[in-house]
This record gives sequence, structure tokens and C-alpha cells, in this order.
Amino acid sequence: MNFFRAATRTSTLIRPTTYSRFAAPISARWISDSLKSKLDQAVKDNEVVLFMKGTPEEPMCGFSRAAVQIMQVQGVDFGKVKTFNVLEDAELRDGVKEYSEWPTIPQVYIKGDFVGGCDILLNMHQSGDLEDLLIKEGIVSDVEAEEPKQ
Repeated sequence: MNFFRAATRTSTLIRPTTYSRFAAPISARWISDSLKSKLDQAVKDNEVVLFMKGTPEEPMCGFSRAAVQIMQVQGVDFGKVKTFNVLEDAELRDGVKEYSEWPTIPQVYIKGDFVGGCDILLNMHQSGDLEDLLIKEGIVSDVEAEEPKQ
């Protein structure tokens, strides 16, 4: 986990509290057990999982479009990517943020591990770390390694 993500993650034991002008403090909503188990299963059963607004063919926000484009440039086969359109399910949209402890969408998981949102994906793409991760995890092949040297 990189330093930025580690520094911005919240504790799983402390939940944010909001205050209403007229009522007692209200704790943030906990993710339901059924949604948590569905998310656990999806992340565990798929090599790449992308929670986004819209679909890879029709992204509904610029950040989701950028995440799709970055993964396409890296050579990720979207036939093997499990995508979830969070705009179709409000519980999923809120729940995935709590599940990952990351406040924005899109969110990318590779081989069961949370990678990050669009900003992290872009930084990893620019530094070459995303390519290294995708090759290491067997999501894409190392074309240079397969080509015979002349």
C-alpha cells in the first residue's frame, strides 16, 4: 500500500459522526452484511473488479472514463473485468465506499486487493507501477519478455 492511501485510510473501528442542528449525533451508516458478502465474493472471484459510474462502453463520468482508458492502454481484456455500475444501485454506490474505505468512484481491485481510484490508477500508470502490477499478477503478458532479442 502506498503512503498516500495509508495516510488517508480511516480506522475500521472509528466511524465519522455528523451532527444535526436539532438532534443528537448520527453515526455513519454501516455496510449491510449481505452487501459486504457480495462485495467480498466479487472481489475474490474476479481478477479485476471495477466499480464505476456507467459501463466500460458508456462511462457516465470523466473519472470512470479515464479509469477504463488507462486499463485499455495497459492491455487489460475487458472481457475478464467484472464491472459494476454504481448508478444502478444506491446501496452499492454508498456501500463500496465504506467497503474500501475510499470516498470516490471509480474503484479498482486487482486479484482481491484494492488498488485505488482514478487518481491512484493514473499515478501508477504514469510511473509504470500499474504495468508492473498487471504483469506480476498475470492480468496482461509481458510482450517485451516474449519477443526474441535480435
